[in-house]
Amino acid sequence: MFEVKNLYVGYYKDLNIIQDLSIKVRPNQITAVLGANGVGKSTALKAMFGFLRPNAGEVLLEGESIIDIPAYKRILKGLAYIPQQPGIFRDMSVQENLELGGWTFRRDMKQVREKIEQNYERFPVLRDKRKQITGELSGGQQRMVEIGRTLMSEPKVLLVDEPTAGLSKMLADEVYKMLVDLRDKEGLTILIVDQEIRKALKIADYVYVLELGKNKFEGKPSDFDDLEKAFWVG
Repeated sequence: MFEVKNLYVGYYKDLNIIQDLSIKVRPNQITAVLGANGVGKSTALKAMFGFLRPNAGEVLLEGESIIDIPAYKRILKGLAYIPQQPGIFRDMSVQENLELGGWTFRRDMKQVREKIEQNYERFPVLRDKRKQITGELSGGQQRMVEIGRTLMSEPKVLLVDEPTAGLSKMLADEVYKMLVDLRDKEGLTILIVDQEIRKALKIADYVYVLELGKNKFEGKPSDFDDLEKAFWVG
């Protein structure tokens, strides 16, 4: 299980954007953290991965505190992060991008090749485009490359920031299906932060709602039948 307890996070010590946030990410489930723009969702995710040091609270992976572990070592522990803004290398090929995801075992080229092959099985369209420059792909295919590269490190828990930001509805649906398949077919544990409330509620197993950096509601998606009350969604 991945868990944060009583988390306080801010860019200044005495100004916390996140206040007393507690979240449990249950194994083999998709957990969604939802809320309006500016409530601190992405800030919380950066603190969980180690890009920001919390001013107080705990970040636990399988019961072990990782609060003092730098981000690159959290990858070795089984934690992975996909940012909101695309992090692919646009001038490199699909295969070269995937190879970069295998840096944790880069001396074992056999394992790198096996992991790349797994990604081609996972995302067959990428096999046909493996030599193509990544920047020439569609937005959905670029997201596939980014997810595939992240999965090269064999994460136990995947943190995803605004998975469909900037994508058309059709491509967004494709990305949400990818996340569902990773949960259902591969048993991956996933935490997403999202503004696409209706879409996230359809794929999530458990939901947290943030308001002004604090827990407002939590529960199963079926508990959120009154969207207007919970999210001010008309």
